[in-house]
Amino acid sequence: MSDFNNNFWNIWVIVITLGGILFCTLLLWTQSRARNTKGEVTGHLWDENLEEYNNPMPNWWRWLFYLTIVFALGYLALYPGLGTFAGNKGWTSVGQYEQERAAAEAQFKQAYGGLLSQNIELVANDPKAHEVGERMFLTYCAQCHGSDAKGAKGFPNLTDNDWLWGGAPDQIKETITKGRTAAMPSFAHLGPQKIKDVAYYVRSLSGVVNANTPEADRGKEVFNTAGCTACHGPQGKGNIGLAPNLTDKTWLYGGRDATLIETITKGRNNSMPAFGEFLGEDKVHLLAAYVYSLSQGNRAEAGK
Repeated sequence: MSDFNNNFWNIWVIVITLGGILFCTLLLWTQSRARNTKGEVTGHLWDENLEEYNNPMPNWWRWLFYLTIVFALGYLALYPGLGTFAGNKGWTSVGQYEQERAAAEAQFKQAYGGLLSQNIELVANDPKAHEVGERMFLTYCAQCHGSDAKGAKGFPNLTDNDWLWGGAPDQIKETITKGRTAAMPSFAHLGPQKIKDVAYYVRSLSGVVNANTPEADRGKEVFNTAGCTACHGPQGKGNIGLAPNLTDKTWLYGGRDATLIETITKGRNNSMPAFGEFLGEDKVHLLAAYVYSLSQGNRAEAGK
């Protein structure tokens, strides 16, 4: 209601609300003064002998309606409901949310605030902190990364050691706090044949296809001259925070020939929202420790 930019709508809501209550009151009152029609029929007849009786509304039912009207008026006096009138109690849903959130934050800080002074590696080995971090992950992160944190097409696997923005504790914490935005431009201007050649070359970097072929040679030339090395490096090993490693077998969107051709032709855009302001430093620290712990069983894998 605070978003009204014209007083007409404020008045309109008040009139509709109070008008509806007044109409119900008058209707009940007129029915209460109606003569006793118990036992009379309306003249409507169905299936030869089914008649509609004109019996009055039971008194207990009518008084119950009156009580709901009294309750409605009392509610509107105490709480918001009449346009911009905030009610005598001054209650708002936002205010209640902030109050409950502040209480929950105070309780959380009392229980886990001390973990902020500990480094993430140490927190990651705390069973209780790990349990809380897992619940937070399932609440805020599983929608994209999956409940098992193994990701999906366009959403990275957090259980391996392949990191575009770095897998060190502080890097993970920064990612959660600030969010990330990544983009690869479209190279449609290269034309279908060059795109197909460079896709073949990229696949050869990870050993998926034979590197000693004319297609790979042509694709390598395109890779070196079209600007691919500026982000992925001359060897295709990528750069932290800029472009992924193309020499391993980890693919965010898939490593099939058709998928790579689509990626090169159309480009890719993706982002992760920032959680720093929403969660606060304590929760981010705990969540970062949990995410860090997910990949610690896979240290044998090559990371970015």
